[in-house]
Amino acid sequence: MRKIAMAATLVIVMAGAGSAIAQTGTSSSSKGGPWPAPTGHRQPRLDQVPSDKDTSNATEAMKREDAALDRKLKSICRGC
Repeated sequence: MRKIAMAATLVIVMAGAGSAIAQTGTSSSSKGGPWPAPTGHRQPRLDQVPSDKDTSNATEAMKREDAALDRKLKSICRGC
């Protein structure tokens, strides 16, 4: 039983040493700087952000649709 325990301990220690050796290698990102972010994670530039004029038209249209929906629901929902 003691031999099995010693063998298991030796296997665990050797496995840990192998992974430590693998981690000391050079990083590929150190060659050319940081990697670019994935497409869905990039921060938008100023020219990619909609202006206030574009959002005000959308907001006005949404307010009109909300008011129309409220008028329709008023007759359906009583005492909610």
